[in-house]
Amino acid sequence: MATLSPCLSRCDDQPEVLGAIRDADCNLAIWERAPFADFAPLIAGNPQDLRFTCDAAGLPALLEAGLDRGGYGGDSALRRALISDAARLAALFCAALDLAKLELRLEVVRTDSCRKFHADYVTARLITTYVGEGTDWLDEDDAARVAAGAAPVRVRRLRAFDVGLFKGKLATETPAIHRSPPIAGTGAARLLLVLNPAHRSFVDGA
Repeated sequence: MATLSPCLSRCDDQPEVLGAIRDADCNLAIWERAPFADFAPLIAGNPQDLRFTCDAAGLPALLEAGLDRGGYGGDSALRRALISDAARLAALFCAALDLAKLELRLEVVRTDSCRKFHADYVTARLITTYVGEGTDWLDEDDAARVAAGAAPVRVRRLRAFDVGLFKGKLATETPAIHRSPPIAGTGAARLLLVLNPAHRSFVDGA
């Protein structure tokens, strides 16, 4: 049974860093990137979360239909920007993990969601935040402190648009440790894209 464990991270401003997740000594690969659009109009109102399984080639059409069906705002150019980025991330995710299919989740988060530090019951999970605060994560020392029942000294956080590829419990005894940033009561909202391997059902959050 996997427990809270050290997180060995790789970070770069090039997408090739995501391939480092295949290395035994890498449990978190972070592609740092600058914001390229204001996606806040997409979550005006109360859009529905999306979840479906597909291959990378089939993602654009399914996501476009889901945005329409789910009540997402924004103009066609903004939606195309989101679809294009999600498709690119899906291709990178499938290449990094040698996957034929993936599960996509697009979620609007207004609560603390998964507020406790945890590891995911997956081989690996890709997370990026388009609106709001990014995912919190721990380095090796702070993961060990949390495993021992103590509070972390420093909580690290992905920026919006950064892409994190988190290795999970199915791939290693030392999975990446992370949580959703605490936003309950602030009025803030997050637009979160999550990609999982498609070979099983997932119930834990990001």
